[in-house]
Amino acid sequence: MTRLKTQKLMTDVLIVGGGTAGCYAALTIARHSKLKVTIAEKANIKRSGCLAAGVNAINAYIVDGKTPDFYADYATKDANGIVRRDLLLSAAKLFNSTTAELEKLGLVILKDENGKYVSRGNRNIKINGENIKPILAKAVKAEENISIINNLNITDLIVKNNRALGAVGFKTDENTAYEIYAKAVLIATGGASGLYKPNNPGFSRHKMWYPPFNTGAGYAMGIRSGAEMTSFEMRFIALRCKDTIAPTGTIAQGVGAKQVNSKGDVYETKYGLTTSERVYGTVEENRLGNGPCYLRTSVIDKSKDNDLLKAYLNMAPSQTLKWIESGKNPSEQDVEISGTEPYIVGGHTASGYWVNTNRETTINGLYAAGDVAGGCPQKYVTGAFAEGEIAALDIIRKYADAEIETYEEVFESKLGEYEKILGGSNEKFTAQSLEEAMQKVMDEYAGGISTGYSFNEKQLDLADEKIDKLITLADQLSAEDTYEMMYVYELRERLVVCKVLIAHLRARKETRWHTFNENLDYPDTDPNYFGYVNSKYENGKIDIIFRDIVQEAEYEHKN
Repeated sequence: MTRLKTQKLMTDVLIVGGGTAGCYAALTIARHSKLKVTIAEKANIKRSGCLAAGVNAINAYIVDGKTPDFYADYATKDANGIVRRDLLLSAAKLFNSTTAELEKLGLVILKDENGKYVSRGNRNIKINGENIKPILAKAVKAEENISIINNLNITDLIVKNNRALGAVGFKTDENTAYEIYAKAVLIATGGASGLYKPNNPGFSRHKMWYPPFNTGAGYAMGIRSGAEMTSFEMRFIALRCKDTIAPTGTIAQGVGAKQVNSKGDVYETKYGLTTSERVYGTVEENRLGNGPCYLRTSVIDKSKDNDLLKAYLNMAPSQTLKWIESGKNPSEQDVEISGTEPYIVGGHTASGYWVNTNRETTINGLYAAGDVAGGCPQKYVTGAFAEGEIAALDIIRKYADAEIETYEEVFESKLGEYEKILGGSNEKFTAQSLEEAMQKVMDEYAGGISTGYSFNEKQLDLADEKIDKLITLADQLSAEDTYEMMYVYELRERLVVCKVLIAHLRARKETRWHTFNENLDYPDTDPNYFGYVNSKYENGKIDIIFRDIVQEAEYEHKN
């Protein structure tokens, strides 16, 4: 059996995930206290998280003449009412101040001749954000009270009597297992991609909307520890430029391009303009034989061509290359669009941990921020900053003087599990082959691309049964080294998230968001389900919890 070296660490605050929310939370703690912070990052903090490749706009900003309430109203309407307004407002109130802080750190924000930020619609401002993550990482590294451990894959939380004590994991670049204890733990790992069969197969399977390295690890470790989750059935499906999977918002909002079918008919007003309706209209037009569908750029002024070419170089160079290779600028051809596979991501929908207003989960001392936190859709980059700040300040208030408690039994058990995987020998199947099987199951039986994102209860029952079998097979996987073992755990994480997702899809017996939860057995909205579908994993089963819409300005867990 392979033996791993062990490392035991004590810190005041453990942050799992060094992306947007994790970095901003660490900076906030460092600047408002003397607490020691440790960031456990699966990759390298300089280019990790959803901002790794950059971004060309701040998509959540309170522009002149608008208010945080205006933003909360927009997000509430887009999610058909299933939101936490306390979370939306508390985040929106910090959108602008966190943006100002990033500008101080070196982020380039475009300004007009009067020195004002250049807006893009009613909620966005334009930036040159290719280096936004290196800017954040540099600021974090400059703080003496923040320690960063790169290439550390956290697999499990250490929880005792519903109190988070720390986490365990292993380094992917060396044979070392880590046991970390802290006064408080913040999960900032992002959402879950790769659950469903992707748009592009084979070698290009990772050319997707949401980062392929976001596997739902943060969700999975919370689920296994008994944390309450919310709104997984509100999946997110992005409307993207076909094949390149590049964003469409820069075209739709930036140059006002309309969605049209192959006949040239504008169909976006027929189906609606919410995020889910834009995808639904595209799916329906193709189903009716009116496809392919496009964003009509062939009518824009030629002066906009360079703006679009440059904008996509900042975030999706493949789209710029596609225009160049075709020999036609955007003003000379329409851009074909399609939906992606579904994702679970709390930055765009309301999926994630059930948290109180200060982003503490139902496990004491465990916080969630960014894409992994539920209830606050359309938060984007600044929302992740805001939630990191809110969680950090609450950690300081509540846990600065707490005692660090150890619980070695968890680490001993996980260490044995790691070494068993490394010492095993299974040549029947690999993590990749089981991942492909999982994606096929979810695609065909749980509302993937091949079924037009729709499903019925019988299909969900089959999906549940087949995912259980894959979980059993995943427990038999072995690995040659710790890097390969990471793939084993990523598969296990995705399978856990699939189980919870299927339970949520089954529980909401209505179709509240077309494509996001297209339930063929219940094709209409139902006022009986105007509330949250939550869940908790206990005693080997997933219990569904229905909660009423939170009306309070400040919400605290009651049970």
